[in-house]
Amino acid sequence: MPKPVLEFFFDCSSPWTYLAFSRVEALAERAGAVIDWRPVLVGGIFNAVNDTVYEQRANPNPVKARYYVKDLQDWARFCGIEIGQPPVFPVRAVDAMRAAIVASDEGKLPAFARVTFRTYWSELKDISQPDVLAAICAEVGLDWNMVSRRIKDEDVKKRLRDNTEEVIARGGFGSPTMFVNKTDMYFGNDRLPLVEAALKALAK
Repeated sequence: MPKPVLEFFFDCSSPWTYLAFSRVEALAERAGAVIDWRPVLVGGIFNAVNDTVYEQRANPNPVKARYYVKDLQDWARFCGIEIGQPPVFPVRAVDAMRAAIVASDEGKLPAFARVTFRTYWSELKDISQPDVLAAICAEVGLDWNMVSRRIKDEDVKKRLRDNTEEVIARGGFGSPTMFVNKTDMYFGNDRLPLVEAALKALAK
């Protein structure tokens, strides 16, 4: 039987996606599944179907905001990663996520995404800057000159737009959005146990 597929729609500018990303490869291995990595622009998703996010950021509930900080750090410790407060937030992630498309073509997407998440959320560097992206590419064995050319290609731009529009059309409203067996959607880092159970059920 073919292995079940987990579609993982993600944007590296989301801290909750970093938490999920840090655990999803091990989850897929335990469940005998393969991951279909799908880079998106979460800002495009918010603009289309979840624009209340912007109001919540502009006028946060102070009680919820205090708990949000604690909750994020509790999860970071649980996942064994560091999540700080980037001085540039939200960040313009379009070039980074186009570069993720290129990294996928080169067979280096998980490594590229891992370093991009770490660079932004742990090292607090601005991943919209070419020198920062160049350093990420160098770390994972990608030629920045090639990547910087390709992220300007219409094909790469279109594929990122298509992924973003696809997840919206399928009912997604943020990052990470995951699909098991094409139709079974899950949203958010805390749904990973349910994702694993669904994948294991398919593998029986």
